[in-house]
Order: sequence, then structure tokens, then C-alpha cells
Amino acid sequence: MSATDRQARTEAADALCTKAYDDLHGPDTGVALVAVGGYGRGELAPFSDLDVVLVHDDDVDPGELATAIWYPLWDSAAKLDHSVRSFGQTVDAASDDLRVALGMQDVRFLAGDSNLALRLRTTMLAQWRREAKSRLPDLHKLVVQRHTLMGELAHASVPDLKESQGGLRDATVMKALVATWLVDAPHVELERCRQDLLDVRDVVQGLAGRANDRVPPEIWAQLPEPLGLDDTVAAQVVVRDLGRRITHISRLTWRRVESVLARPAAVGARRPDLDPIAPGVAVSKNEVVLDRGARPEKDPVLLLRAATAAAERDIVLAPATAARLVRACPPLPEPWPTEARQLLVRMLAAGRGLLGVWETLEQTGALARILPEWERIRSLPHASAIHRFTVDRHVVETCIEAGALIRTVARPDVLLVAALLHDIGKGGLIEHSQAGEPIAREVATRFGFAPDEVDLIATLVRWHLLLSETATTRDPDDPATVDVVVSHLPSAEALSLLLALTEADARAASGKAWSTWRAGLVRQLARRCHSALVAAETGTTRPRLPEPEVPVPAEVVADPSAIAVSVTPGTDGCRVTVVSGDRVGLLADAAAMLALQRTSVHAARAWTQDLYGVSQWEVSDQHLDVAVLRQRIQGIAEGRIDVSRRLARPTATRLAPSVVVRPEASERATVLEVRTDDRPGVVHLVCSALAAVGVSVRSAHVDTLGPQAIDVFYLQETGAGVLTDVRAAEAAHAVRAALTTTGP
Repeated sequence: MSATDRQARTEAADALCTKAYDDLHGPDTGVALVAVGGYGRGELAPFSDLDVVLVHDDDVDPGELATAIWYPLWDSAAKLDHSVRSFGQTVDAASDDLRVALGMQDVRFLAGDSNLALRLRTTMLAQWRREAKSRLPDLHKLVVQRHTLMGELAHASVPDLKESQGGLRDATVMKALVATWLVDAPHVELERCRQDLLDVRDVVQGLAGRANDRVPPEIWAQLPEPLGLDDTVAAQVVVRDLGRRITHISRLTWRRVESVLARPAAVGARRPDLDPIAPGVAVSKNEVVLDRGARPEKDPVLLLRAATAAAERDIVLAPATAARLVRACPPLPEPWPTEARQLLVRMLAAGRGLLGVWETLEQTGALARILPEWERIRSLPHASAIHRFTVDRHVVETCIEAGALIRTVARPDVLLVAALLHDIGKGGLIEHSQAGEPIAREVATRFGFAPDEVDLIATLVRWHLLLSETATTRDPDDPATVDVVVSHLPSAEALSLLLALTEADARAASGKAWSTWRAGLVRQLARRCHSALVAAETGTTRPRLPEPEVPVPAEVVADPSAIAVSVTPGTDGCRVTVVSGDRVGLLADAAAMLALQRTSVHAARAWTQDLYGVSQWEVSDQHLDVAVLRQRIQGIAEGRIDVSRRLARPTATRLAPSVVVRPEASERATVLEVRTDDRPGVVHLVCSALAAVGVSVRSAHVDTLGPQAIDVFYLQETGAGVLTDVRAAEAAHAVRAALTTTGP
């Protein structure tokens, strides 16, 4: 598929429309058949509609032609988006509706009165320019709403080639902005990207066999061959780079529109306004440019100085300025001078202003001068579905999030550079944190950090997943869990930095990655580890954690067979507490109660308090009815509710469940790690299987990665002892059997 194919489709459609008009002996004056929208621009995809308007002078009645002309087009199986309007009605419609106004930017004559078509096109452009300053704010609102709804072409898992940010719709809007004569855009580059994206859309529609602008996973897998690329990753990089380039042009152009609209009308002679803000750097029309006295050939730090000034002020770094600095500035010496390192840190700490400047650095080739290692993660798709961005954009978002946390750490420069480099190891066969450590060490040395600072940055990159993974899959109150974390960290300062990096990384990934529940687990583990590190540094004894204790309800004290249930609401879920007389199987009953409620369990903890069994469950549902929960668990305990019938048994899957004993994970309990398909009732199945062999569950930690549930259970004998090897194997076998026994 190519521009030649689109031209051939357009010419065939033109011939069809012209023949229909001529066969009906349409008049040569006062009436015209015109193409508008995508058809007017010659963008016909294999399954596109023909956007046509039969327009006539206000004093001319098109008569039967107004309805008869569409029949031969319908008979030819053409898809039509058609209308009949007078000249005045067309002008009024464009004035009232922004979408109509945009479509009428591309009026193209097909048949009838060519002078009328030319007059319509001229009038539409003149009206658009005349009303631009009053209409562009509303147009910008529509664009932002569409971007919010459809996501970015460069990052969305299922992007829309037309409607996503950076898609064909944005390219059309850019042409309309240029048509106002208020701003300009790089026409050649924009048109190249638009044509390449049209080629991709032609291929996508050809593969789908219908009018479809979205690219689902099954289409990505088929794109490489028709696009002449090696594999799916290469196809994603090419398509997403097109979206990224159009997005960059769009953001710059809209920034310039905002500047024009905010600027007072010029009075008198126009003179360049240069406001110096740093050596060699000035602001002109809300863009960072070079000052008159700038000497880039003698100033290797000027590029970073200009970029930092733009990021801190959240204004545009003029692409022409960045491109000139790439050509003219000498390379930075290695290691970097102190000014260069400080400027980089300031730019990374600039907040949301970093994003636009970083895109300009990337698009102009300046980023290759600052961080050549960036190319290995550029436009790289994330393997995990929890991420909303590609790897490189995720890293920028992590820096933005880290910039909001610099008040919480002693070394903000180390935190920000670690955020910049934390995923630099992705894209290879080695686990990315392990692969990223030596790269981070090399880059930090080049940036001019001292050896101890380099070690700290490398440690943060190597273990940036340590807190989040450990907190969600291990018991944070177990000393062995704390020992695992502190064994990799040299000091309490390193822990503080790692906690901030963990939060920034999770917030940048998605809202789910830093929920109240996850944040609470990570911070709880960090507090435990901080106490241990401080004790080690001061030579004092690590404080012993008190055992949890909750008030035992009066009805349970009076009748230990009674079951008390309470619910404590939280920000993104709630805590369910179950108290009853201690017995094996109580935890399984509580798990069944929540499984029947179809609520997701994040974590669970169980302990014995005197003669009573207590369990607390962190769940996702914020609106649980306590009365319903009490009735269900009482019915389960009394045998009135058959859980096995109410909950579907596991079905056969492609991957068998994994059930593994982790003897190194705790000295106080036997740790059982279960990996299986994520579905309701997994915790109940495991707890029931363990209860059947007389094993108690002290705590459960539930996590979900994509379609896989990773559940970790801390097991003890009824007498609160670690399981023997034989008993641990028996427990693992029982759980494996429960998860693999399929229903009818």
C-alpha cells in the first residue's frame, strides 16, 4: 500500500462521482459536487467512506438531482457520507460546528460548477482565518478530550491510527492551524509522517478486511511483512515513532498557538524580543533560543543550559536552537564538569516541563549527545501489561515523579539520575536490573559523580524492584524478609533513596502499581528495614515487633463457635477482619466468603490470639455489606452453603500451576509460593487444601502480574512450628492437586 494506491482509489472514486453527475445531466452553473474531509485530501483507505457534498447557490434549486445523484453511487457499492446544502447553509454550518469547519478545509471539485467550488473553498479558508483566534481555544479543548479518551499512538497498547494522540486526526488539525496564518509547522516532516501513517492504515485495513483504524495485538504480529520489517518489535517501533513525531509537532504548535493568543496585539514596528535568562540563553515569544552573544562553538555546556532553562520554565526549547547546538557545541569532556552535571539534575527535577524538552532533545538528535545509551530503550514496548507507556517514556515519567520526592531524600541528585537509568538495561536477554547496573555505573562515572555516588546509583538501579517485589510477595513482619532486603543495601540513606525510587517508578507505571494497599506494604517493609539498618549502624539490638492484637467481640467470647466479621473502609478498598474460636479451616472459610463475593484479595494475615483465631483481609471492594458477609461465612461454617458447587473448579490451562516451597524465605514458617492463572477462589482452594492436611496458614500475600496470580503462603503446624520437609512436600502436593483438578 502506498500513496500511488491511494491516488488510484481517489481517481476511481472521482470518475464514479463525475459519471453519476454527468449521467443525470447536472447543471454546469449554480451547483457543484465537491469532496471534503479525507476524500477531499485524497486519503482514501481501502474501506473509507466517500465524503461528498452537493452544494448549490442560495437562489438555485437542485431539484431531483439532490436525491437522484446518490443512487448510482449506492448501486456501485460505494460507501457514502453525503449531504445537500446551499452555499449559505454550508458557511453557517462551518461557523457553528468545528468539525464541519475542519472538514471544509479540504474542499475539492468533482463535477458541476468549478467556480462555485473554488468560491466555497476560498470562503471557508477566509472564514477560518477570520474566526481563528476565537475558535482555537474550543478546538484545543476538543483535541485534549480526544487525547484523554484515546491515549497516545506512541504508547497505547491498542492505538488508533486516526484518533489517538499523534494520529492522522492530529496531522489534519496541524494543517488547519497552519491555515490560520497564526503559526507555522514543519510542513515537509509533517507530510512525510502523515503519508507513512496512511500507508500503515492501508495495511491494517487490508489485514482486517474492514474499515478499522485500531491496531490490536493480532494485527501487530502481521504488520512486519507488508511493511518490509524484520519483526513485530520493529513494526511497533516504526509506527510508534511516527506517532511520537506527530505528537511532538502537535505539542510545539499548540504551545505556539497559546503564546499567540496570550500575546497583546503588536503596536508599531516589530522587533525581536530577547529576554536573557542564562549565559548564552534567552526567551523569545515564550520559547528558549540563543542570546545574541551566544558562542556555542566555545561552550560545550550551552545545550544543557538551554534545555534546563526551558524545562524549569515549562516552555518550548526551540527545535531550531537545539539542532544548531547539536551541530555547533563541542562534545562535553569526560567526566562532565560540575556545571553540566548540576544542569542535568536540575532539568530532571523540573517536573512536567521535562517532557516537552526531552522530546525536543530526542527529535533533534541532542539526546544522543547527552545520553547515547538512550537508543537501546527508545520506543521499546513494555512486556508487562501494567505499564501505560513504552520504556523510554516510562523513564521520563519516573523522573517527573521522582522530582516531586526530592524533599524526602538526602541526595536528590542520586535519586534523579537513578530514576533516569533504572530501566536502561531493558531490551536485552539478561534481566534488566542486572544488565542495567554496569551501564548505570559507566554513565554515572561519565556524568562526573564521585566513586561512592556511582556505587549508590548502581545499587539503586540493580535493586530498584527489591522493595515492591518483596513487600507484595513476602511477610514484611518476618525477620527473614527484612534480612533479604537489608543484605543488598549499604545504609539507611540507600534505603531512603530506594523507597523514593520505588514510589516514582510505580506511579509512573500506572495507578494500580501504587495503590494505597501496595504503598502501605512497601512503606511498612521500609520501616522494618530502616530499623534494622539503623540498629546495625549504631550497634544496637534490632527492636522486636509486637504481635498484632485486635479486640475480641463479646459474642465470640460468649460463644467461640460464633464468627464475627467487621469491615474498615480504605482509599482503594477495605480491610475485612474475621474473629472466631481458633480452628483449622477458619481461614479457608473466610477465603470462601470473599470468593463468593467476587472481590479481589490483596493480602491476608492470620494469627492466634489466646483461644481465638483472627484473620485480616485487604480487599479491592470498597462497598462490602457486613450483614451479607456474616450470613455467608456462617452458612459456610455450618455446611449450609456448598462452596465447591458455588465456585467453578479450575479449568485446564496452557501452563500448569507452579507450587514451590521456599525454605530460605523464613526461619519462623514454611513459605509456599503458588503461581497460577488469576481467577476468583484461588486463595480459598489453597487454604482448603492446606486445612485438609492439618496445616495452618499464618499469612497470605497475593499479587497479580498480568494474567498470573502470584500468591505466597506462610505455613505452620497447628502448634506454631515450621513444617518438616515431609510435611512441606505433603502440603505442596495437596495444593497442586487442588489447583489442577478440573471440573466437569
